[in-house]
Amino acid sequence: MADNPRNGRPYRRLCTQQRALGLPCWWCGREIDYQIIGPEAGRHPYAFTLDHQVPLSRGGSLLDPANARSAHRRCNSQRGNRLTTAQPIASRRW
Repeated sequence: MADNPRNGRPYRRLCTQQRALGLPCWWCGREIDYQIIGPEAGRHPYAFTLDHQVPLSRGGSLLDPANARSAHRRCNSQRGNRLTTAQPIASRRW
């Protein structure tokens, strides 16, 4: 059985570096509660997760800092592997 690279030291280091930047969620633009850590962070929808601008399933690099983005857990899950950013809902009034 192969080791999961997301459990490795380089990936954890990248997560720590990204977390230290204290950036808002790149998907929705709202602040991330970086105080949510430990076991509860795995379930909290507004906790920090490391997202990848180019999803891994689309050829993005797991460990490239240029591909790393800060995101809420909820936003990261909702985005899935789409390449585009969220678009505002257009009004039907013309």
